[in-house]
Amino acid sequence: MRLKRENFKMMGKLGVIVLGMFAFGYALVPLYKAICEMTGINVLALSDRQIPGATSSLPANTQVDFSRTITVEFDANSRGPWQFKPATNTLQVHPGELTTVMYEFQNVQNRTMSAQAIPSYAPAQAGAHFNKLECFCFSQYTLAPGEKKQWPVAFVIDPKLSKDVSTITLSYTFFEVGGKTPAAPATPKATTAGVAAEKQAGA
Repeated sequence: MRLKRENFKMMGKLGVIVLGMFAFGYALVPLYKAICEMTGINVLALSDRQIPGATSSLPANTQVDFSRTITVEFDANSRGPWQFKPATNTLQVHPGELTTVMYEFQNVQNRTMSAQAIPSYAPAQAGAHFNKLECFCFSQYTLAPGEKKQWPVAFVIDPKLSKDVSTITLSYTFFEVGGKTPAAPATPKATTAGVAAEKQAGA
């Protein structure tokens, strides 16, 4: 009887310990959140508190120069019997702002072809500040007869670009792989008009 009584006491103590551990684990969640919010360790918790209804929040891009606007012109040149053009001819962007433009291409031939594009910039100094995060010019593509594709160009203009530059022309030359690679256009269309105007003004 005595041994049985001691066993009951032991089981009771173990039950109390189990309940205590369960309660402690349950209380850890709100306790952890409270500590994180006070110390600022949990950035996500702070964002949720500052933006009601939001599950997450990304910091704003502080590198965008909203005081300045640059006109970006998009030019397309084909070296072969196919269609190649930008979805839009011009965009107004801020330096440091991520921008995406689509280019359209269609193989109008009755045979499969592989092609690639090479870019050029005007003025030439803009090339070092025109950062492409995604571009179809990075790869070669094979298209079936009549196949049509759309490709994005995602870019950011470096805010360090000279303030004298207010217009950039991005020009692509699309050529068939396996043939003679054409030289990139030295002077895009928009720049030619600007040079002619300057000469006329100087005269």
